[in-house]
Amino acid sequence: MKRDMDVLRLHDVGDLRLGSEPVPQPGPGELLLRVTAVGICGSDLHWLEEGSIGDAQVSNPLVLGHEFAGVVASPDSKLSGQRVAVDPAIPCQVCEFCQGGNSNLCSDLHFAGHGLDDGALREYMTWPELYLHPLPETISDEEGALLEPLGVALHAVDLGKIRPGSSVGVFGCGPIGLLVVQLARLAGAGEILVSDRLPHRLQAALSMGATKSVLVTDQWDVNEIWESSGGRGVEVAFEVALENLAVETAITAAKPGGRVILVGIPSEDRTTFSASTARRKGLTIKLSRRMKFTYPRAIQLVEDGLIDVRSLISHRYPLSEYQQAFQAARQREGLKVLILP
Repeated sequence: MKRDMDVLRLHDVGDLRLGSEPVPQPGPGELLLRVTAVGICGSDLHWLEEGSIGDAQVSNPLVLGHEFAGVVASPDSKLSGQRVAVDPAIPCQVCEFCQGGNSNLCSDLHFAGHGLDDGALREYMTWPELYLHPLPETISDEEGALLEPLGVALHAVDLGKIRPGSSVGVFGCGPIGLLVVQLARLAGAGEILVSDRLPHRLQAALSMGATKSVLVTDQWDVNEIWESSGGRGVEVAFEVALENLAVETAITAAKPGGRVILVGIPSEDRTTFSASTARRKGLTIKLSRRMKFTYPRAIQLVEDGLIDVRSLISHRYPLSEYQQAFQAARQREGLKVLILP
């Protein structure tokens, strides 16, 4: 076992530094993990570019990374050598929200790569055994890292209550948006309208089940999107684009009595839309917060071949090439960028 390991820490806005630290020792209920694959998420880019996400600020050098898989490296554990996907959220399990089945709303939640809780962009880390999910041989470590965004998409689709034959809009076709498209198709959606600023993302969405696409230029053309819905609007609109114009578009695209699910995290920590439009339509608007207990479902969906996460992976980098990895993610060159420690 190595005594020291490579660790990537965010010290300030735009200030990522690769250093060496001792391999951590597991505490009670924890196991040591050798990290094998980490996805770069839009929220990681918020931390890098703004030094914050929402009202949380970088106050100490932080290890980013909450989409990850690894191998149990604790030699005395029955799980030693087991490949696992890792739930990055550790709820308190005792607050009223946890007790009520809403652990994603926990009042004392710890989350990898957020605030004071270090994430996975390092060679080794410790994590509670309770939140490790064994991977079947048919799912690779790289695919295991994408079970977290799949879980987020699952929770959003659960909130949307898609029915067979429903019309759906997905505004923003990054990895989570593309997973929403696949899940909507799996849930029986009849029409799936998608929009994004990047042509290659729209092409990916069409290949994954979308039926119509609208390329966004300088602005989200709500009239074009409305016409693309056949002038009827969509029953369920998902905003997954991290910008307020997409929120406004989702509100406009939803038909009267429809549902709007807001998934993206806006840079300004503000979400705005035309109140009169939403009110006159009588829309139900829900904000999606991470996920609930979705890992078992996510694993089963991928293992059964019902959801494709592998094709989302476009870039792979070793930890030493973290600058190139984050640059590719910031420029949105492909779909999902992975770092393989």
